[in-house]
Amino acid sequence: MTLDQLRIFLAVVEHLHFTRAAEALYITQPAVSAAIQSLEEQYDIRLFHRIGRHIEITEAGKLLQVEAKKIIDQVALAERGLRELNDLQRGELKLGSSLTIGNYWLPNKISQFKRQYPGIFVNCTLGNTEAICAGTAAGLFDLGLVEGEVNPELENVLEQEVVGGDRLHIVVGTSHPWFERIEVALTEVPTTAWVMRESGSGTQQRFEQALRNWKIEPTELNVVLVLSSGEMVKAAVESGIGATAISELMVKKELQLSTLRAIPIMEHKEGSSVKTEIVRPFLKLKQRQRFQTRLSIAFEQMLR
Repeated sequence: MTLDQLRIFLAVVEHLHFTRAAEALYITQPAVSAAIQSLEEQYDIRLFHRIGRHIEITEAGKLLQVEAKKIIDQVALAERGLRELNDLQRGELKLGSSLTIGNYWLPNKISQFKRQYPGIFVNCTLGNTEAICAGTAAGLFDLGLVEGEVNPELENVLEQEVVGGDRLHIVVGTSHPWFERIEVALTEVPTTAWVMRESGSGTQQRFEQALRNWKIEPTELNVVLVLSSGEMVKAAVESGIGATAISELMVKKELQLSTLRAIPIMEHKEGSSVKTEIVRPFLKLKQRQRFQTRLSIAFEQMLR
């Protein structure tokens, strides 16, 4: 079994057509047919059903598809590593980042990296924490950057390191009853309407964790709106819909312009008042068993 045979086989799987697979690979149709026939004869199996002018993949073909994809991906990684030995003058760094980090913290880091390695193409995908963790575990990214918690099922797969952090502010718009308040008691938190991020968001994870630490169940809050991005949440709160917990990185401008106000939440106990804080780390993730390129090592060193 050769790499060329596997590449031809995967092309036929993709197109389910020998001629179109040949065109995609810039080889002849007889060469494609010969490669598939050789594999079938060598292992005495059928990889495809021939039904008139159409073909369908068999169960044996589906098994080979999974394994062939792994092999070809591993070869591609090895080839990337060899190319990058040229003093990091070329190559691609694949990053996955949660939204807050990707929009507000990471751009400066990428700019710094590009100044040092101008020939490197940085491909950054944004998503919520849950999606970035899953993508990093699946090998879609060289490194993942998230501000939420890693799913316990992935903790054995993903290596984690703290590379930064921020705080969550409780903020309200100018028309909210809390806007003129100096502070709000912890017991008042369930008494107002709340705008939230979706459940897979790192911001939402940290806020719910903070609520439980304050002996407040998230279900006690009057959640009137759930949105899929921090920008949408910010706009909704500015319009007066309710309060929210949001990254300090996202609201610096709005706080300066006084279109939003950060409200201190005070916990009163035993005759004293303590200001509550929600501090969260930024985590760098990498797949433990995945080949680590020199590019990702260089970017990790810069983050530290």
